[in-house]
Amino acid sequence: MNLILITIFIIAYAAIALEHPLKVNKSAPALISAGLLWTIYAAFTGHVVEQLDETLVSIAQIVFFLMGAMTIVEVVDAHDGFDVITERIKTRKMTTLLWLISGVTFFLSAVLDNLTTTIVMLSVSRRLLGQREDKLFLAGVIVIAANAGGAWSPIGDVTTTMLWIGGQITAPAIVKGLIIPSLINMLIPLLIVSYLYRGKEIVPPEKLLDTSGKYKTSAFERSLMFFSGIGLLCAVPVFKTLTHLPPFMGILFALGILWLVGEIIHGNKLNEEKEYLTLGAALQRIDMSSLVFFIGILLCVATLEHSHILKALAEWLDRTVGNQSIIVTIFGLASAIVDNVPLVAASMGMYSVAQFPTDSFLWEFLAYAAGTGGSILIIGSAAGVAAMGIEKIEFFWYLRKISLLALAGYFGGAMTYILMATT
Repeated sequence: MNLILITIFIIAYAAIALEHPLKVNKSAPALISAGLLWTIYAAFTGHVVEQLDETLVSIAQIVFFLMGAMTIVEVVDAHDGFDVITERIKTRKMTTLLWLISGVTFFLSAVLDNLTTTIVMLSVSRRLLGQREDKLFLAGVIVIAANAGGAWSPIGDVTTTMLWIGGQITAPAIVKGLIIPSLINMLIPLLIVSYLYRGKEIVPPEKLLDTSGKYKTSAFERSLMFFSGIGLLCAVPVFKTLTHLPPFMGILFALGILWLVGEIIHGNKLNEEKEYLTLGAALQRIDMSSLVFFIGILLCVATLEHSHILKALAEWLDRTVGNQSIIVTIFGLASAIVDNVPLVAASMGMYSVAQFPTDSFLWEFLAYAAGTGGSILIIGSAAGVAAMGIEKIEFFWYLRKISLLALAGYFGGAMTYILMATT
């Protein structure tokens, strides 16, 4: 049975990794393999309803959390709330712009998520830069900064969120443990790119077209929804700490509050004016295919966990490699090739909290490695894939120009964390 399960999982994994060449959305192989794996597992073992129910509870918490967070971000974006940031970036030096964009990306990614932040900051860069090569380099720096910023926050990257919801890490500990290594991860590539662009003036775009056609919000509405949305997202870890309720309850509570705020400020407007700005419209715009993918891949990994395949793999790695630092570093490098969600899900199944307690070295270093390792290749993270689509970045251009920078940052941050953890 185990050989059949592993074979199906590897085929599905390959299909997910080759999503763009195959032109097949990764959600399709994830869902198909989930159905096949659970069917085969049930056929060989008999009654699996209790195990499936247990798996569903843990998956639902992650999906509800992501759905709420994505909706809040969509509402802020619909109100042009991110203009609060973009309108304040005014410089003529390329190096200054690199540092400004990277700094905003790093901290904004920790509050929102690396994918959303990448999309927002790429939108900013397109308004500021006219030369394609400059935009591509800035896009590469944005991907690195977004992934680094997401790694040290419990709500900044889906893999860190998975570890937080799963009880492997706590919010204060992950911030304290990873903010400096993540900062090093961003600073090393940034310093190199800044040296390459020293003295260069920004060439602005010829013109900026506004093709949105949607209702324009007022300055008050933009500021209110931006600060309300960001404040509510930041309050979720505090809510969990004070109430000991799961994070998805905090994010749904926050979503309800923001929904009420939106209803109040738009109460006197015509339906056609406020239609685009409502929470209901935002729910229709969130990336449901990503949520479906998470459901499918987590169901797949759960079968490997229940069949004890992941436990056997962990024991083999411990016998063969032995060193936890090397094992996790390998996981991080692997996340540049394959999706980091199943990698982290597999790791959570390989090692138990009983063996490695909450906030232990393994879990914190895994959050760093999985969160930042994807920057090494353009297809290694959701942020990279978004940049690839928006700026039409070629895989081999990124490999030649950005990958070594990201790799230097990855190892720099990894060594920083190991030194901090061992001293």
